[in-house]
Amino acid sequence: MKNPYKLARRAADELREKSGVDHYHVAIVLGSGWREGAVALGTPTSQVATTSLSGFVAPTVAGHSGQILSLEVADLHVALVAGRVHLYEGNTADQVVHPVRTVIAAGATKVVLTNAAGSIDPEWSPGRVIIIRDHLNLTATSPMEGAAPPKGYGARFVDLTDLYSLRLRTAGHRAVPDLSEGVYAGFRGPHYETPAEIAMARTMGASLAGMSTVLEAIAARHLGAEVLGLSLVSNAAAGVSKGPLDHREVLEAGQSAAASLGALLAHIIPVL
Repeated sequence: MKNPYKLARRAADELREKSGVDHYHVAIVLGSGWREGAVALGTPTSQVATTSLSGFVAPTVAGHSGQILSLEVADLHVALVAGRVHLYEGNTADQVVHPVRTVIAAGATKVVLTNAAGSIDPEWSPGRVIIIRDHLNLTATSPMEGAAPPKGYGARFVDLTDLYSLRLRTAGHRAVPDLSEGVYAGFRGPHYETPAEIAMARTMGASLAGMSTVLEAIAARHLGAEVLGLSLVSNAAAGVSKGPLDHREVLEAGQSAAASLGALLAHIIPVL
């Protein structure tokens, strides 16, 4: 992927042609468990297989289907990215953020990144949604590594002070007042964290742990998009939980919370 930005523009043109949507306003990346909730937003006007678009790799994780769904919510053209890929699948940072770069190239100026996360806060039980206030990137990589962005793009030294947009977080609280905020620790995975790693993350200020989101947020901010992060608590993190961790818990949490997730997205999207 010598020029990931050019590749994203090509994929965006292909997405426009296949979806019939010339310009998206909002993009939502659907994490584990969120696809079920997104169904409540309405019937998609198109479904495009991500593997039919330049530069996309096929997801290998249960709960990630590899599609971009288009629909209209409150007169906004929304792209639902149901095809997240991760570093632990053997992908590069550029491949991980390619879907986000593509939907931004297709017009989206606001990106909602959703995920399923382990709660480091014992008071946050499965099924609860938390707004991400900030993150710790513990993946040991960045989408800004490598060659400098080409002319016409911002410098690789992107400012992350307002990475998770205060404006969008405030709008989210207005739409759904009882949402709490937390700091998301993004690990590389695919193994779950050890109790000692969770204790380290807690000491560093994290209240959630997962294996996605952080690289996508950096790439989106570099391209000038506003970012809103939403974590569905799917389980208690290692050392906080009373038993072993299992990916089935993640999917089951999403299925159980599907109706509330759909309602939450339907409330938040119009105010972004």
